[in-house]
Amino acid sequence: MLAIIIPYYKLTFFERTLIALSIQTDKRFNVYIGDDNAPKSPKDLIEKYSGKLNLYYKKFHNNLGSIALTKHWERCIGLSKDEEWLMILGDDDVIDTTLIASFYENLNDIKMNKSNVVRFASVIIDDKDKKISEKFEHPKLEQATDAYMRKFNEVSRSSLSEHIFSRTVFNKYGFSNYSLAWYSDDKAWLDFSGIKPIYAINCAIVYVRRSLENISGRKDNLSEKLQAKKEFLEDVTIYNNYAFNKSQKELLLFEYGLVIKQLNIIAFNRVILVFWKFIAVGALYNGLRFIRRMYRAKLLGK
Repeated sequence: MLAIIIPYYKLTFFERTLIALSIQTDKRFNVYIGDDNAPKSPKDLIEKYSGKLNLYYKKFHNNLGSIALTKHWERCIGLSKDEEWLMILGDDDVIDTTLIASFYENLNDIKMNKSNVVRFASVIIDDKDKKISEKFEHPKLEQATDAYMRKFNEVSRSSLSEHIFSRTVFNKYGFSNYSLAWYSDDKAWLDFSGIKPIYAINCAIVYVRRSLENISGRKDNLSEKLQAKKEFLEDVTIYNNYAFNKSQKELLLFEYGLVIKQLNIIAFNRVILVFWKFIAVGALYNGLRFIRRMYRAKLLGK
């Protein structure tokens, strides 16, 4: 069984999310809505769709999303029962009418490939439901490291809503609590997948909304997003040994250098630590290039 978790805060597009769920051709899912003490209550919509969905709603009286958004995700998951699979759907995102059916149609193959993470094709939409991107598709089976690097190289995209993941791996790892939960989903797919491939279903689409009401569309939070990026890159390059290949690790290390330069936190011990990471992957020359860049950034302000 599948649990669809909706961490609710914004009413503006919420009915469109519920409509898409109510017209699914396969109704083998439960919906759990966790209200993060939102300024506008969804109770009228909850009542309207309670007869059309297996729907469970709880209002939390302390707003947690503004402090630690991933913790709000986790307490919303805590509302669910014993469903084997979980999906966290944004309160402004929309799914194809056959998305749940396509998941179950592929479930035996998903299990045969031992995949713990499933993803769907995605399209970005604006606040008028207009498509503002192409359809992003993925290889049927792909290592999480390669999937992230395609996103890093801007030939793909990824966010929370278009993924389904097993409860077992969620219970094992949870989410990394980065600022604004930015990069927390990227880290989750690396953790949740392990050495098992991510399984892609490209025949169904998640329409991911981008507007000034959500974190992705806003521009007043860039410093927080940059801080989250620093923490994510530290986790995947410095403190943990994910299965990126040599060239991928070098790209991520250089990117980390750029981020700490932008944040103006170039400490000697940090630079040396990154240099030794270059050495560890057999990239002495690029390690020296990194040292030179950081030296210039610190002394010349470039």
